[in-house]
Amino acid sequence: MSPMENTSNVLLQKYELGRLLGQGTFGKVYYARSTITNQSVAVKVIDKDKVIKTGQVDHIKREITVMRLVKHPNVIELFEVMATKSKIYFVMEYAKGGELFKMVAKGKLKEEVAHKYFRQLVNAVDFCHSRGVYHRDIKPENILLDENENLKVSDFGLSALADSKRQDGLLHTTCGTPAYVAPEVIKRKGYDGAKADIWSCGVVLFVLLAGYIPFHDSNLMELYRKINKAQFTCPSWFPRGVQRLLRKMLDPNPDTRISIDKIKQCSWFRKGENCRQKTQEGGNRSASPSVTNHSEQCDDGSDGLAAEAREESAVPVSMNAFEIISLSHGFNLCGFFEDNIQRREARFSSRQPASVIISRLEQIAKRLKLTIKKRAAGLLKLQGLHEGKKGVLSIDAEIFEVTPFLHLVEVKKSNGDTLEYDKILKEDIRPALKDIVWVWQGDQQEQSQQLEQQQQQDSHS
Repeated sequence: MSPMENTSNVLLQKYELGRLLGQGTFGKVYYARSTITNQSVAVKVIDKDKVIKTGQVDHIKREITVMRLVKHPNVIELFEVMATKSKIYFVMEYAKGGELFKMVAKGKLKEEVAHKYFRQLVNAVDFCHSRGVYHRDIKPENILLDENENLKVSDFGLSALADSKRQDGLLHTTCGTPAYVAPEVIKRKGYDGAKADIWSCGVVLFVLLAGYIPFHDSNLMELYRKINKAQFTCPSWFPRGVQRLLRKMLDPNPDTRISIDKIKQCSWFRKGENCRQKTQEGGNRSASPSVTNHSEQCDDGSDGLAAEAREESAVPVSMNAFEIISLSHGFNLCGFFEDNIQRREARFSSRQPASVIISRLEQIAKRLKLTIKKRAAGLLKLQGLHEGKKGVLSIDAEIFEVTPFLHLVEVKKSNGDTLEYDKILKEDIRPALKDIVWVWQGDQQEQSQQLEQQQQQDSHS
């Protein structure tokens, strides 16, 4: 491994840094090796000051949040995140084969190779969507290959979580690379993240088999016109099954564009399926990433992990493993960027039924003269009658079912003055909830032990 100039080469006594693999807007990616396990990894080194100055904190937080949510054999795995006062380090799976783009740049791929990569890409994207994650920048430059030439989707910096949707259920941020972006994204009128990713996968499939992009023009407006009309021609060597599939994936109307489920049913996609039963496609890894902050205290938080919009119901939503893990102290990202964190949310666990918790929250709202603006799926939105220093105070209380005998409740300020919220929480809400609270989230170790005991009791009951 070639050493870097003028450095000790060992990062936080854990990783020996080597050659430069690539360079992006906010930092560089190096090859590295664990001094403990000797495992090869890739380390993305990000300059924290640069991120803060350019207003890209949310961009970095989103990438960490998404990468720890998505565990799939065809997605680059995030092993660990470390931070010092000046740098953030992403320790990721090392893809020895490099970018798929470099392979395609040499010319079109054989049909069986393109077929393999396309299957793996669709399976990875499908898994991301099942976790409420939309990549939004799928292109060969963001697809890597491992030493066994298996595809690995990377670069989730532009990805969106399900909670990025507005009330119309659509995403509204225009992003992605022009040649691969869906027409509805260009129009800036809101779009379905899943449908936009399917379009990009279609462009990638075309590129793999043709060796060039379907939409190309030196004039950007002309390029957009071609994309809006889905004006492309398949080369004569494309199999008929591929041509039919591409016309369905590159449908300019997102409402009639083919879904991933339908793609998987296509005969060309399923070709040779019986021969591949032994492959890892679609499976989960058991390894879990860890997050370590070596110079700053991390508080508890789950920014970027709000649940998707839910159907109107009085029943609280069950928490899956991803959501429970995200609430632990070690997974909060705020400490990477902020020295003093003002808490906006408070959490407590309760052994009372959801109906009792909701009833008590309604009583508190009545006493505090807060109106209930919404009541759905265990979510209560409370709003003040008068405008404060920073607008009308709004408080969200959301109930999650951890087990049938245990609920976790998150109370947080969604609008208004933080000091006013803190005062009401401390002097009114917490005392009024005293007899139904099992434990307020604070001491992580104490709560973890209590949760473990409760789950053991539940399993025996």
